[in-house]
Amino acid sequence: MNQVENKGAEYDFYGKLPLKKAIPLGLQHVLAMFVGNLTPLLIITGACGMGVGSEFADLQVSLLQNAMLVAGIVTLVQLYSIGPIGGKVPIIMGTSSGFIGVFNSVTQVMGGGVLAYGAIMCASIIGGLFESVLGFMLKPLRKFFPAVVTGTVVLSIGLSLIAVGVNSFGGGNAANDFGSVENLCLGAIVLIVIVAFKHGTKGITSASSILIGIIVGYIVAAIMAVFLPTTGVTAEGVEFTKAWVLNWDKVAQADWFAVPKLLPVKPVFDLRAVIPVLIMFVVTAVETVGDISGVMEGGMDREATDTELSGGVICDGIGSSFAALLGVLPNTSFSQNVGLVAMTKIVNRFALAVGAVFLILCGLFPKLAALISIMPQSVLGGAAVMMFSSIVVSGIQLITKDPLDTRSITIVSVALGLGYGIGSNSGVLSHLPDTIQLIFGGSGIVPAALVAIIFNIVLPKTEKN
Repeated sequence: MNQVENKGAEYDFYGKLPLKKAIPLGLQHVLAMFVGNLTPLLIITGACGMGVGSEFADLQVSLLQNAMLVAGIVTLVQLYSIGPIGGKVPIIMGTSSGFIGVFNSVTQVMGGGVLAYGAIMCASIIGGLFESVLGFMLKPLRKFFPAVVTGTVVLSIGLSLIAVGVNSFGGGNAANDFGSVENLCLGAIVLIVIVAFKHGTKGITSASSILIGIIVGYIVAAIMAVFLPTTGVTAEGVEFTKAWVLNWDKVAQADWFAVPKLLPVKPVFDLRAVIPVLIMFVVTAVETVGDISGVMEGGMDREATDTELSGGVICDGIGSSFAALLGVLPNTSFSQNVGLVAMTKIVNRFALAVGAVFLILCGLFPKLAALISIMPQSVLGGAAVMMFSSIVVSGIQLITKDPLDTRSITIVSVALGLGYGIGSNSGVLSHLPDTIQLIFGGSGIVPAALVAIIFNIVLPKTEKN
């Protein structure tokens, strides 16, 4: 995007943007993260035996409702800040998927049930407060996070999400018709529409290309249901509904209004949950530094300041503790939306705040939430493959911000080669303790970040002429 296009208020964090422009731009962010915001909760509540069909199914619905409310509130704090809490950065907050591996382990160790979920909540409250303390100490620690380190973390985040985007593009690997022609065509149509509007139009239509692509995806899916079979049969002879079919019954059955509940699950202190979760919050702090660095580099063409990084990490921690009080998993910076900002360059605070308010409304009006939750995975994937790749580009921009010397090349090469390699092929850790497998085998982000930080400390700096 050239500089002439970037002069509008939507490209200025503090720019005054009319509500009619802010609404579609804010909705883009909600649509980009809506499914990802709820997925971790669905996975962990299901592992605890609190899913659909269980005696706690109603509790799961309440937790999903709370997840949207929390994401909206914490995003507003991140955008506008309350004292030192919040970095005033264009970041959308949401339920973290980085904790899924650790929480699954805790669930298995404790035998599942509401007791295990209560232990997860207690550990999240403690871990969130711990991360907020790290945020206050971030300025003296900033020297350990130069552009080459944060860039490597951002690059790892993008690389780890690309597979997620392609998975959605095919309809979601849990779908019986994963990779079907219908799913691939629907995802491709959404992607083509986004690119066409992004580069073939100007102004609000170009800026809202993601939203337009997703709306077109809904319309195409509805038309497909009229002319194509909506069900299939597995090899075992079981009939299933295809992944691209819109479930309008879910919208019809949703309530119009519901009040979220405080402490829907009683916190339970258990060291088996607290210790591994604390370690993950350290990793989350590093990931948040990477997300903020990526969004500032990709969206505002500059490095993040100490105050922005510190406030952002503190908001991460306090937001996660607040989320646990409402029975929701840790609430952190959402990498999907970093990709959206990097792609569109739209960083206007009011536009993102409108998205946050919409999330809060979804938490109060379940029918509105249901309308978004029925989005086919392939529609989301059509947008995600482009957004997530933009995060990779932001990471490369950070790494190459300063001239690359042999030291920087070594840091990036070893971090991505060894660190990300281990994360993407965690079988190499199969003979190590379970705790190490859970922390380092879950994604490439953790090992890549750790290797980059260690090598940045150990390797002597190149002397400048």
